[in-house]
Amino acid sequence: MSTLAELVRSRTELTPLDLDHLQRLVAEWQLLADLSFADLVLWVRTTEGHWLAAAHMRPTTGATTYPDDVVGEEPEQDRRLDLAASSGTRVEEHSQVRREAVPVRRGERVVGVLSRDTNLASARVPSQLELAYLSSAGELMQMVGEGTFPFPGTDPDPEHSPRVGDGLMRLDRTGHVVYASPNALSAYRRLGVTGDLLGAHLGHTIARLSAGPGRLDEPRGSAALAAALRFREPRESEVEARSAVVSLRALPLVPGGEPRGALVLVRDVTEVRRRDRAIMGKDATIREIHHRVKNNLQTVAALLRMQARRMTDPAAQAALQESVRRVGSIAVVHETLSLALDEEVDFDVIADKVLAMCAEIAATGAPVVVRRSGSFGILPAEVATPLAMTLTELVQNAVEHAYPDGRSGEIDVLVTRHEERLDVDVVDDGAGLPEGFDLQTSTRLGLQIVRTLVAGELGGSLALEAGEPRGTRAVLSVPLSPGSGRGA
Repeated sequence: MSTLAELVRSRTELTPLDLDHLQRLVAEWQLLADLSFADLVLWVRTTEGHWLAAAHMRPTTGATTYPDDVVGEEPEQDRRLDLAASSGTRVEEHSQVRREAVPVRRGERVVGVLSRDTNLASARVPSQLELAYLSSAGELMQMVGEGTFPFPGTDPDPEHSPRVGDGLMRLDRTGHVVYASPNALSAYRRLGVTGDLLGAHLGHTIARLSAGPGRLDEPRGSAALAAALRFREPRESEVEARSAVVSLRALPLVPGGEPRGALVLVRDVTEVRRRDRAIMGKDATIREIHHRVKNNLQTVAALLRMQARRMTDPAAQAALQESVRRVGSIAVVHETLSLALDEEVDFDVIADKVLAMCAEIAATGAPVVVRRSGSFGILPAEVATPLAMTLTELVQNAVEHAYPDGRSGEIDVLVTRHEERLDVDVVDDGAGLPEGFDLQTSTRLGLQIVRTLVAGELGGSLALEAGEPRGTRAVLSVPLSPGSGRGA
C-alpha cells in the first residue's frame, strides 16, 4: 500500500510544503473522525486532473462507511469534490450516507479536499455528548477549510496524547466549562474535584488542585489553558493532585477568526506515570550497581598491580599483570553500562578502550600498532562482557607471541556485522603459529579462557589459522539472535 507521501510525490504537482500541511492534517485527523462519527477521506488532484484518495481514517466512535480501504481509488467524476475545490466552501449530499466535502486550504491555495462521510443506517436522536462532539467537529472542519487547522508546528504523539474517548471538555472563550464528558469528569474526580465542573473556570480549578505550600508559580495545566485561550496555540500539559495524574491537551477553536473557546482532551495517566517512575527508579538502581561494580573492579585491579610490583619472580609478575588486564576489560563494560539508559551498549566504545589498553601494554615492549576496522554496533550486556574479555585475550595473545625479540608489527581487528551474526578477525603480521599447534589442546591460559567464553557464553566459534603471507589470523563468529547457542 502506497503512503500519502508516495502518492503525493508521484501523482500530483503539490509542493513539499503542501505535503507537509497534508501530513500534519493526517496526524490530527483521528480526532476529527471521532468527533464527527464519520469516515474521513483525503482527496488530492492528480497531474491528469483526476481525484485520488490519498488517505483514509475510520472513526472509533461510530460505524464505518467504508469496510474496505479506499486509498488509491480514482472515481471518474465526483461533483462534490470539484465544487468544494473550485468554490472553497463545504458541499453536502444526503442519502444512506451523508457526504460532506471540505476544502483543505494552505494559505490562499486549496491543496486537497477532505471528505467526511457519515453512515446514517443507525441514525437516532443524538445525545448531549454527541451534540457536543459534532459541534466541535464542525468548528474544526471549518478551520480546515480556512487553513487554520492543523496548527502549524504541532506534532502530537499519537500514542500518549489524550484521545476523544479518553475524555473531552468544551470551554467558552473565558475558560469556563460548558460541557464535560463522563470520562473527563471521572478523571477530575480522581484529582479531588468535588461538585459539577459545568460552569466552573477550568484554569482556576486546576490552580486550586495544584496549589502547594509556598508555591508561587502558575501550575502548568492552568498556564497551558490560558495560553490556548489567550494566544490561540495548542498546548499539552499534566495536572497532578492526590497522587493522581491527568494529561490534558487544549486546542483553541477559532472558526472564522472568531475565538470561541477551546476543546480540551483529557486522559487519566496515573497508572502510566506510576509505572514510568518505577521503571526509572529501577534503571537508576541498575546504573548505580554497574557504577559500583566498576569502582570495585578498579580497586581490585589496583591491588593486583601493587602486588605485581612487589613480586621478584618474572612469571608471577606477568601472571598478575594479565589478571589486571582481564579485570580491567570487565570494568570497562560496567563503566559503559553505568552511563547507558538500558542494558545495551555501543560496543565500539568498549572495543576502542580495550584495544588502547592492549596497545599500552605493547608499548612497554615491542612497538606494536593495534587498529580496528568496522563497527560492532549496539550489543546487549550479556554479550558485551564475554566479548570484551575475548577480544582482550586475542589481541594480548598476538602482542605477546607474534613479535618476539622486540620486533615491531601491526595488529588489525576486522569487524563485520551481519543481520544474524558478528564476525571478528584479529590479524597480525608476526611470527605465525608454532609447528603442530592445536587450539583445542593448547595449554595457554589465555586461549583456554577464550575457548570457554566463546563456547559457553557467546555460543560462537573460534579458529586460529595461518595468515597471508605471514602471521596469524584469529577468526571469531558470534550469533546475534537472543540465546542462539549460548550456554545457561
